[in-house]
Parts: sequence; structure tokens; C-alpha cells
Amino acid sequence: MTLARRFGISILVVVAAAGWCVWRIARPYRAFGAETFVDFPRGAGSRTLAAALERAGVIRSQWDFLLVRALSPMRVLRAGEYRFTQPASPLEVFDRVARGDAFYYTLVVPEGKNMFDIADAAANLGLFSAAEFLDAARDPALIRSLDPDAPTLEGFLFPSTYRIGRHTHAGTLCHLMTVRFRKAWSSLGSAAPVHSTVTLASLIEKESKLADERPRVAAVFVNRLRLGMALDCDPSTIYAALVEQRYRGAIHRSDLANENPYNTYRHAGLPPGPIANPGLDAIRAALQPADSDALYFVLRPDGSGAHQFSKDLVAHQAAVAEYRRGQKK
Repeated sequence: MTLARRFGISILVVVAAAGWCVWRIARPYRAFGAETFVDFPRGAGSRTLAAALERAGVIRSQWDFLLVRALSPMRVLRAGEYRFTQPASPLEVFDRVARGDAFYYTLVVPEGKNMFDIADAAANLGLFSAAEFLDAARDPALIRSLDPDAPTLEGFLFPSTYRIGRHTHAGTLCHLMTVRFRKAWSSLGSAAPVHSTVTLASLIEKESKLADERPRVAAVFVNRLRLGMALDCDPSTIYAALVEQRYRGAIHRSDLANENPYNTYRHAGLPPGPIANPGLDAIRAALQPADSDALYFVLRPDGSGAHQFSKDLVAHQAAVAEYRRGQKK
């Protein structure tokens, strides 16, 4: 056999081997049902992940995945839990893990939601029950070092968007949310008392939809506190009913007369703790109320969400009458 022929055969063998490798790593595969999950822990190596993918039926052989790894030695494989629902090639699987396209649930917690709202939203994800979340949220241990007077974690479950895995527990979620609160509070650089500030901020958050009004709402509450007036905050009355598990979707006379300490119609001063989880704007308003001598506010009848602020009861009663006329129209 001539040297040229031997060289030609060698080239064919190399090309055939390369073609076989490409065929192996580019061919979609699936040996699982509707879906399967593969967990790639932090610190685990490529062999561990490849073996797990093979056991789950995501790839035909772990060696196919390791071949792709050998062809892409500089790419970083990212830890996480990965969900597979469709046939995929080892190349596609490797690319997903390298991009960190892990599976997670998204929990959106808007400003002003209370722990009962969050419990329902989290329960809808199917990870744990609302009761489990409330049990965790009623234990203030996670925030005790920052606010020794906190009766629960209410107020410290910071509003944000959370990405959580399938194995997240209620306590873990509370931890994530309180950590986010600590970072937010630290960013303000304030030496003000945490407990009273966040409690006041929760009232402001619930009473004001418009960001530019929050310092004015804060001023009304601060003025009332200074004069020893009851805050007469409707959301606190609702919260008192929620705590007692008897809220019926509207405020009734029995709610206004309720002696629960969260009811600011019956008790002057701030409630025992926050009634919701305020965002940064509401906390800033609590820290820096507007320069105002207003003692009252009521919604304007134009549907804008804005309030009419008044310095005395006569002006306030006129604003209330105007609001009621607008409601009738």
C-alpha cells in the first residue's frame, strides 16, 4: 500500500469518526415521560451531571455529554435544577446548562401586599400551603436583630420579584425576603428606629397609590401622632379583621368598633407592627414627611387616586361630601 493511499484512508477514518461524533452529539434524544428534572449542585463536576442526565433519560449516554464538554472546555456549567420536556441533543443540553437556563418559579410581590396576600400567591405555585407560609411569617426571629419589637415578619417581607426553586420551603422564602429588606434598609443609611418607621411606612403604602402623595400622607399621620389623635386608617381596620380571620371583603361598623390593637380607629398611636410590606418610596416618605399641617385626607371623586388634604375638620367634611357626590354620579 502506497503512502498516499494510507494517508487517504487515515483521512477517511478521521472524517468518519468526526462525522460519527457529530451525529452522536447532535441527535435529539428522550427517554422520559412528560417531564423530568435534573439537579446540578454547586461544586459538582461534569461527570456527575453527565451521569445524572443519563439516568434521567435526557441523553443516551453520559459520554456524549462529556464529548461536548471536551469540545467546549472553557464554558462554565452553571448549577441549578433543569427541567426537560422535549427531546434534545447533547449539544442543546450542554448549551442550556452553560447558559444557566435553570427552572424556577417566579413570585411577584408588589408593594403594599401583606403576609396573607403573599401566602396565597406562594400557595398558588404549589410549593407549600398558605398556612405553612403564615406559620413561618409569624415567627419574627429572622428580623429580631434589626427590630427587636417586631411581632411578626410583616413589613419585612420586602416587595420584589423572587425566583424560587421547586424545593423552596416557606422558611427559606421568608429568609430571602427579609434579606432583601435588610439590603433595602441599609441602602437608605438611616439611623431612625426601624420598627416605628416601617410600621408608619406600611400605613402610608396602603393609603397612597400615587408616589408624589406619600410624603403628604406621611405628614398627616405624623401630625396626628404628635397631637395624640387616632390615625383612623381604614387599612389598619381591615388588617385587624384579617388577623382575627373574620374579614368579609368590606369594612363594617363592627370592624370600626373592634378592640384589636391594630385597629387605629379604637387606639391612638401606631399599631403594634406593620400592616403590610412597604416599598422604598413609602419608607422614604416615613423618614421624610412633607412640610404640611394637614390632619385629614380623602380621595378625590375624579378617579385619579389623588387625595384632598385638609387642615381642619370643616374642610375635610366638605371634601368627604364632594367625594360622596362624585361616587353617586
